[in-house]
Amino acid sequence: MRYERKYRIEAVSPSIIVQALRLHPAGLRPLHHARQVNSVYFDTPGFSTYKDNVDGIAERKKYRMRWYGTELLCAEAPKLEIKSRNKEVGEKQSFELPAFSFLHIHKTTKEVNSYCPESGKSLHPVLFNSYQRLYFASPDARFRLTLDWNLQYSPLLSNHIVHKHLYTESNVCILELKYDAKYDNVADRITQYLPYRRTKNSKYVTGIELCYW
Repeated sequence: MRYERKYRIEAVSPSIIVQALRLHPAGLRPLHHARQVNSVYFDTPGFSTYKDNVDGIAERKKYRMRWYGTELLCAEAPKLEIKSRNKEVGEKQSFELPAFSFLHIHKTTKEVNSYCPESGKSLHPVLFNSYQRLYFASPDARFRLTLDWNLQYSPLLSNHIVHKHLYTESNVCILELKYDAKYDNVADRITQYLPYRRTKNSKYVTGIELCYW
């Protein structure tokens, strides 16, 4: 189980945040170059996953397919990620999926449902999300940080990305600190030197509210 501490930062450029991370006294270091992250989120017809998050249900799950790179309409090696949360800690399971394209996403949807019998409900693709991401880590690798920007969202209508309904949060960055629960007693050596206020943030909730409500 791990903690995910999030910081929603507005009106600050990614380069300024990167500079702050590089100057962090814990010696945070970049892991590799920035890359584009793409996700398709799955939910029930009644958006029960979204509602569980908004209502603050202690034990809840989130289902998404993820791939990397600039190709938005298809992927050679996507992964299904099932994120489980219990109060403040969570864990993630990953499963390899066959290559997909949005023209045949119904096949991928069947695969996703085959991995999620515990949901007890039929899952459907409801949201597309992409953003740029940088990764940092402490020298001992106990703490990892991700910085996301250029967040884009699109509703999935009739199982296709509708590009004319693309919503962009161009003035927002999301910084996230991730670490195993056993290191929580020493996490302040990272958090106390981050010059940002901790907030709640869910890209899925943000995307649903931008695209549907």
